[in-house]
Amino acid sequence: MAAPALANKNTFSDAAANPKSTNVNDSDSKCTAEDVSYMDHVAELVEREIGGDLKSLRKVSGLLETLTAENKLLEEQVLTVSSSVPLRVSAALSAAEGSRATMETLLHRERVLSNTLQQHLQGSQSWADSLGQILGQLDTLERHMKYLQCLAHIEDLSASIQQFLMTNSVWEAIGAVGSMANLDMGLKESGCSHLQAFLRETLLFWHKILKDKLTSDFEEVLTQLHWPAVSPPTQTLSPPANAQDHCKTLFKPLSKEMGYGLLEKAPPLSIPIQIMLLPLSKRFRYHFTGNRQTNSLSKPEWYLTQVLMWMGHNSSFMEEKIQPILNRAGANVDAKVELCRGLLSLAQEKLAHDAPRLLYDDALFCHLVDEVLQFEKELRTTHAYPSSYPGALHILLEEAVFQKWLSVERKMALEKVDAMLSTEGAWSCQYRDITDVDELKAPDCAETFMTLLLVITERYRSLPCPQAQLSFLALQRELVDDFRIRLTQVMKEESRQPLGARYCAVLNAANYISTVLSDWSDNVFFLQLQQTAVSVGEEVLGPLGATESGRLASLEGSLFEELLALLERLRGDMLGRLWEAVMRDVKEKAQLYCVCYRWISLPSQCDQATMSLSSSACPFLLCLRDHLLQLQQLLCLPLFQMFWQGLAERLDLFLYQDVILYNHFNEGGAAQLQFDMTRNLFPLFGHYCKRPENFFKHVKEACIILNLKAGPALLLCDVLKQPQPPTPESALNEMAVYRLAPSDAQILLNLRSAWLSR
Repeated sequence: MAAPALANKNTFSDAAANPKSTNVNDSDSKCTAEDVSYMDHVAELVEREIGGDLKSLRKVSGLLETLTAENKLLEEQVLTVSSSVPLRVSAALSAAEGSRATMETLLHRERVLSNTLQQHLQGSQSWADSLGQILGQLDTLERHMKYLQCLAHIEDLSASIQQFLMTNSVWEAIGAVGSMANLDMGLKESGCSHLQAFLRETLLFWHKILKDKLTSDFEEVLTQLHWPAVSPPTQTLSPPANAQDHCKTLFKPLSKEMGYGLLEKAPPLSIPIQIMLLPLSKRFRYHFTGNRQTNSLSKPEWYLTQVLMWMGHNSSFMEEKIQPILNRAGANVDAKVELCRGLLSLAQEKLAHDAPRLLYDDALFCHLVDEVLQFEKELRTTHAYPSSYPGALHILLEEAVFQKWLSVERKMALEKVDAMLSTEGAWSCQYRDITDVDELKAPDCAETFMTLLLVITERYRSLPCPQAQLSFLALQRELVDDFRIRLTQVMKEESRQPLGARYCAVLNAANYISTVLSDWSDNVFFLQLQQTAVSVGEEVLGPLGATESGRLASLEGSLFEELLALLERLRGDMLGRLWEAVMRDVKEKAQLYCVCYRWISLPSQCDQATMSLSSSACPFLLCLRDHLLQLQQLLCLPLFQMFWQGLAERLDLFLYQDVILYNHFNEGGAAQLQFDMTRNLFPLFGHYCKRPENFFKHVKEACIILNLKAGPALLLCDVLKQPQPPTPESALNEMAVYRLAPSDAQILLNLRSAWLSR
């Protein structure tokens, strides 16, 4: 019975979920989408409330009652709304009619008020015009009154200044002038140009009178204090007791007087210092201008030395008399520096006038540069002039003057190089007779050349412009490259005699220059220039590649790296020629030793009372000894170490290839070879190192293998023929053989006469 009921329920659900599947007529199948939605909602409601449980069918009556109640409630709400809407619309229309009537009433009142206001304005316009004229007249009168009041104030200030000056009330007069200056600043934005001009003229008038009076009094006090000292201070009469007090009294107002801003550019020096410098300035212009004998283009040291002397003579006065006044006034000024600034301006003016006139006379121009550099050094050291203040060097950095300076430096340097290379002792060393003084053995020409570069460095080191310093550095690089080319030319001329003294002197010169430049690369001054070159060097040193700029910035490279590479190439080439010359001579003397047929027939060591050097080895060993002694005297120590080590390497290969591998040895021949090498050849190099045999690894290890006893030799042969442990390499290492390969050891074992039959 349950199965049919369940089937009926499923049929109902399917019909509710899909109405088109039920048996309906054609008119019902044409329902709208809205009807389909209602039917879907009903099916969903039934499924949710009843489900597939038959026991839930009892809920149908309750569900029907609930839906009926909801439907009734909705119908009542619809009827209520339908009846209330017309009443609300009617009320809204009535309110709108009332608002419109009120608005019309307000508009009518506005029109009435507007007409009344227009009539009132037309009636009061004449009164307004009349009142405006009266106010304009009052404003004009007020401005005239203020104008006249300002004029009266100016007149009052002028009268008070005059009264103060007549009663010698200096400070009060200065205060009145200050008030007038403040008034001038207040009128700056006004349009009263005539009033401003009158006030300015009045202010300048009283300013000049006050300044002249203070200056006159101050000069009188300075005379009483015996200022200035134009010669070395000596014991003189003491100044009046009140002179110092008068100096203090006058110095302060003169210092303050310059602060009112009289539309003049503030002078670089305070007015009291300018007044103090006037007598020295007059003396300077008297002696060093015009047609006087002391004004000579060829003697710049006269006026430069005079300026330095005046600085020295008057520095104590500035420190003892003037500095306390400045300190008491709270001025952060060094009186001695102010004196130097004033006197330096005289020298700067004179240098700026004379320098362009010397551009066409190299000798006089060089003398001027030397004197300016010496003056600058004296100014900074002896007189402690601050480095932050410009000195006299900026005169030399003017474009025309600076280019002339570079040109003259280049010309003079090349002339000196030509002169020193043409001297008789150019390639000799001045310390050749003192063995412990100079290990580099630099010839005079190289030492003089590097001294010349050092002098150039000292000359431009203090220049305030980094680009100017880089220009001089470029000149130095150019001079070094020129000298390297000259060394190369001399080397080629002397290459026919590479063992000669001059050839070795050229090699020493190249090594000396390279050593000095390497030291300069680590110098703080050149490291600072190197950093500057990264940013602005292309303007002076030419375009720098990205790699080169990176190396310079990271301090991996140096400013002389390219020159050092060229010098290293020259040094290597010259050492190669030396090695070739010595080896050529040694090989020629060693021909008999190489082709000696007695190696296979010499008696064993036990059959000889004492071992002696092979007679055929004497010529080449003597030749080798002589060359080593000769070159030890001619070459500097670093170069000689490079030479003998390279020579030992070449000699090792020569003896191994042309003597050992070229011959066969019996027991006596192997012992003789070992004796010749260890007791005669190696000791020749023992003067230069503790273990010379380490530089003859081929020969030393070949002698070890050739002198093996029969048992170890046979065992080594077996080891060399089989790859199983012990390996051939480990077996050779146990015999202190590290350089030779197993194949080389096999060849050497085959050279022993005992194995010729095998």
